[in-house]
Amino acid sequence: MTQEMQRQVNELVESYRDRCLWFLRKDYFPTDVESALRALGHIQRHGDLKAFQRAGELTQWLLPLSKKTSADA
Repeated sequence: MTQEMQRQVNELVESYRDRCLWFLRKDYFPTDVESALRALGHIQRHGDLKAFQRAGELTQWLLPLSKKTSADA
């Protein structure tokens, strides 16, 4: 995951932490593609329409990295 991807995921996580990720530590941020995809999934399921759309955009951006990583294993 690039630094720009990480930055955008972290911004969304921070924006929706209280509403969608309340069960995670207050200082939690995803550190890899798989944890980012899990967090984005929670935001899509529990957020508003704007959150759903933005998390979906980021998910589409990250999915190719996830498939590449799992294929390399």
